Amino acid sequence: QLQLVESGGGLVQPGGSLRLSCAASGFTLDDYAINWFRQAPGKERERISCITNSGGSTPYADSVKDRFTMSRDNAKKTVYLQMNSLKPEDTAVYYCAADKRYSGCYRSQANFGSWGQGTQVTVSS
Repeated sequence: QLQLVESGGGLVQPGGSLRLSCAASGFTLDDYAINWFRQAPGKERERISCITNSGGSTPYADSVKDRFTMSRDNAKKTVYLQMNSLKPEDTAVYYCAADKRYSGCYRSQANFGSWGQGTQVTVSS
């Protein structure tokens, strides 16, 4: 299992920004792709973005394209999700996830063996 811990969530007004962090422990982050998911109350979990071990990112949710950006600092063993122009519909618990079998991002990937505990993002005035 890869140990992942999210942080950086909170309450922000519409139009504001937040940067979430996903910190890895117990393993070498640069071997693995990292994904961000979110789950809003009453909704299914949604995969929103992925970054490969070498830093190429792929947005999977149309709703966040041009607003959310992933980056990684392998030396700090941390992946970031920069969220700009936040909307109330972005309110959700955000999770990072990875799997030991994957260093790249694949839309068809269905299994993620390691998850963080989640961080709450609330967008409200």
